[in-house]
Amino acid sequence: MSDLTEAEAHCAQMVEQSDPERFRALMATPEADRRKLWPLYAVNFELARAPWASKEPMIAEMRVQWWVDALEALRAEGTAPPSEIGPALAGLRPVAGLLLELAETRRQDCWPDGFEDHEALWRYLDGTAGALYLAAAQLLGVDAREWSVLRGQAQGVGLAAYLCAVPEIERRGRHPLPDGRSAAIAGLAQAGLARLAHGNLSRQARRALLPGWESRAILTEISRNPACVSQDIPRKNGLKRQFSFLRHALAA
Repeated sequence: MSDLTEAEAHCAQMVEQSDPERFRALMATPEADRRKLWPLYAVNFELARAPWASKEPMIAEMRVQWWVDALEALRAEGTAPPSEIGPALAGLRPVAGLLLELAETRRQDCWPDGFEDHEALWRYLDGTAGALYLAAAQLLGVDAREWSVLRGQAQGVGLAAYLCAVPEIERRGRHPLPDGRSAAIAGLAQAGLARLAHGNLSRQARRALLPGWESRAILTEISRNPACVSQDIPRKNGLKRQFSFLRHALAA
């Protein structure tokens, strides 16, 4: 990564430190793609942590609003946000609308209110993971005819990540699931698997979704053992997991 600009290198470092699994997935993609995606995932990290900047919802929402305003300026004028990663975000102007959608959805995380029902949770997942992975696909030049299918699969990827985060969300005093009964959780995981299985994607589109390579295995495990969402979700052992990742990376 020695040829990256200072801001791009900082984006890559943020991704490596905040999400090692996503970092590993990006390192398995061509260098030209990585340079487009480091800034995207760095700003996604900033948007994800902004609502947790304070236990006071109004203060947390002010942090989110700062990013909303910055992304509005990026979309309207091409003005880079005044932050350490700002100079690297200029190339995200074509997807600034999707980032704004993501930022607006993150307002939900500022408040302790849970989701009313599963439909509300799916809307949240679409506004976060759906918008994020569609932005990745657009940056990678994925044909517009695939966007709808990719965004639907991204909801399944987002659900897997969200269910893995349930213990941490609960530790923060929130109620992440609209229905915590085992049957409801299993049904939610099955719905996520259905989204992942819907439609076929090109290799470039699969590359955009590569950070979610383990989603199918995670949701399958939860559908069989829904109680595991309150613990660390079991993963394959090291060697099997490595082979699984390599298989997904080679297919993308």
